[in-house]
Amino acid sequence: MKLKPMADNVLLKQHEAAESTVSGIILATTNKEKPAIYEVVAVGPGKKDVEMTVCAGDKVVVSKFVGTDVTLDKVDYKFVKQDDILAVVCD
Repeated sequence: MKLKPMADNVLLKQHEAAESTVSGIILATTNKEKPAIYEVVAVGPGKKDVEMTVCAGDKVVVSKFVGTDVTLDKVDYKFVKQDDILAVVCD
């Protein structure tokens, strides 16, 4: 199955957290907090007054308690409005 966002919705997938710190310390799975960084999977076409500025493949930051969580084929996704995206992560 495939999900296609409508209007100004954006489909996100959780970006995997690092298993260790920069200095090489391995993090325990119980202490890891889900990061607020997601990867854009798909973007809706927008609305008459909303131009979509993110595209598939972008990494973005969103608030913890925003959006609608969906599980499809054992993969967790999140639908958010483009206005709920706080920033695009630039490498």
